[in-house]
Amino acid sequence: MKRSDSFLRTVVRAARWHRRLLSGVAAAAAVYFALGALAPPQAPTVAVLAAARDLPGGTKPTPADVRTIRLPPAVVPTGALRPGTTTTDRILANPVRAGEPLTDARFLTPTALPPGLVAYPLRLEDPALAPLLHPGDHLNLYAATSTSTDTATQVASGVRVLALPAPTARTTATGTLVVLAATPATVARLAQASTNSRITAALAPDTS
Repeated sequence: MKRSDSFLRTVVRAARWHRRLLSGVAAAAAVYFALGALAPPQAPTVAVLAAARDLPGGTKPTPADVRTIRLPPAVVPTGALRPGTTTTDRILANPVRAGEPLTDARFLTPTALPPGLVAYPLRLEDPALAPLLHPGDHLNLYAATSTSTDTATQVASGVRVLALPAPTARTTATGTLVVLAATPATVARLAQASTNSRITAALAPDTS
């Protein structure tokens, strides 16, 4: 009889301990879910494309040059590019800083060019031109060989400057890089002249 009573008391104590354990777990779960209910809901965000590094103007960003960031809807710029948008067929009009959201206004797309014109990057001979040029300027372009005693030959007139890469990218000892809006025929003349001539420029009035 004593052995039976002892066994019964052990079972009762175990049951009480088990109930206390379950009560503690239930209380902890209740606190956890209560805190979760009191926490403010996560604010919605929008995925947009941004520059993965500093990008110079006049270049076409590759997939490695862009990354996806998330912004609150209220601060998403108008025309922001969304993930999946192709950027390799677009030319940056101006330099873009790392982390800056990319918008359609940052690019010179083919539709932004007047009909019949293409965007053409050209390195001009004189690096001193860099601080004098701005997008929208018009240039007369001349070709001269280092061995020729003749005057320089004009190969294009009134060509518009579309974009200027960042100073560190566009200005070197070999000249100044600019992106021009030109006809295919003008591009062909410039490409041919640049193979054996120095290309220089003079600011021209806007006659459009």
